[in-house]
Amino acid sequence: MKPRMSYGCGLEAALAVVGGKWKPVVLWRLAEGPRRFGELRRLVTGISEKMLIQQLREMEADGIVDRRDFHEIPPRVEYSLTEFGVSLSVALKPLCDWGRDHMERIAAARTNSVESN
Repeated sequence: MKPRMSYGCGLEAALAVVGGKWKPVVLWRLAEGPRRFGELRRLVTGISEKMLIQQLREMEADGIVDRRDFHEIPPRVEYSLTEFGVSLSVALKPLCDWGRDHMERIAAARTNSVESN
């Protein structure tokens, strides 16, 4: 059994579940509805198969993703958000909106930063 973690604030707890480069993107794609593994791999541009598997396992362990195995040949597995995961995707929507509203500014700032180095 894992030792129980303690957090200094809510942001620490939230980042423990959704931190990293890929989890928020995977979560966002699952908020659109259940997805098969191959669909997720195509939708989450740039993620390796190994990393996607790892991220999905961690999200499943945290209780935000549900994995459904249909026990068919060929194998078919579907991932979806749990109720807990849906609540997290709702919390991420304002961050997504902010990013969309400022996408050009962020890209320009990062381009300028790379060029100056």
